[in-house]
Amino acid sequence: MRTFEYSVGGVTMKIPTGCMFTHIIRGGGRKITYQNAGVDCAFVGALSSGFCNWRIDFTYADTNNRTYRISRGRTHSECKIDPMRNNSPRTLPRYGKACAHLHVNGVRRVSQCHHITK
Repeated sequence: MRTFEYSVGGVTMKIPTGCMFTHIIRGGGRKITYQNAGVDCAFVGALSSGFCNWRIDFTYADTNNRTYRISRGRTHSECKIDPMRNNSPRTLPRYGKACAHLHVNGVRRVSQCHHITK
């Protein structure tokens, strides 16, 4: 995750280098038994005030890259250095990809996808 800045209530927030966005999927075939996404910051990143007005969305697309389902996360107004979200188990109707997206202050900042194949 690159360093970026954003403004909340006139205060500039800076997210330092050293933070990683992780997306974990477990299961087999089209069946997802566990899915989690979140931010993990190294020591320097942990000194930051964190991510404010954040949410994590999960999206699912077919092999033609057409998104067919969006699981939009709740927007959290508090500032948190380690935002995280789990998504419920599910069986996908088709192969393609599953992605997680971190939005901060209304702007998508980072995404990570896993291809779901036979």
